[in-house]
Amino acid sequence: MTRNEALQLYRQYNSSDSLYKHALSVEAVMRRFAREMGHDVDYWGIVGLLHDIDYEQYPDEHCKKAPELLSTAGVSDDIIHAVVSHGWTLCSDVEPVHPMEKVLFTIDELTGLVTATALMRPSKSLMDLEVKSVKKKWKTKGFSVGVDRELIARGSQMVGMELDQVIQLTIEGMREIAPELDLA
Repeated sequence: MTRNEALQLYRQYNSSDSLYKHALSVEAVMRRFAREMGHDVDYWGIVGLLHDIDYEQYPDEHCKKAPELLSTAGVSDDIIHAVVSHGWTLCSDVEPVHPMEKVLFTIDELTGLVTATALMRPSKSLMDLEVKSVKKKWKTKGFSVGVDRELIARGSQMVGMELDQVIQLTIEGMREIAPELDLA
């Protein structure tokens, strides 16, 4: 599957601009981690792009409707497994096993925290965002209350990286597409 095919498939089920920006964020971060860890950048990116394919139309069946949508489009079982595993312990009992799946599980919610932190800055930009700023917001109980910090911390352990490194790579990945996210 090419990125263009994945994008067309994603757009078939999602029209929300904010969900689209989230998909692009996760794709970019997955690509950054793939480079860091020596894996297939395009493959990891496609998984990131498709990870929430069922969320807009089927929010109550998130990670449950995705296999049907993806398999109908001819998407491979390994991508389907990865997409479903990102919801492990939240809306899926499919555990992430591949390094790519563990990264997706870890960074999905983190991209939201990074976005929210950038938007609170005077610059409203990722370009000057630092790990310490994200960590400060991480500790603020009332900030981005929907972001499951324990899940992100557990994911960092699964990936085998310190939380600071995971946050840094997430920022770096999102910076690469900051203009598309309106965060340049």
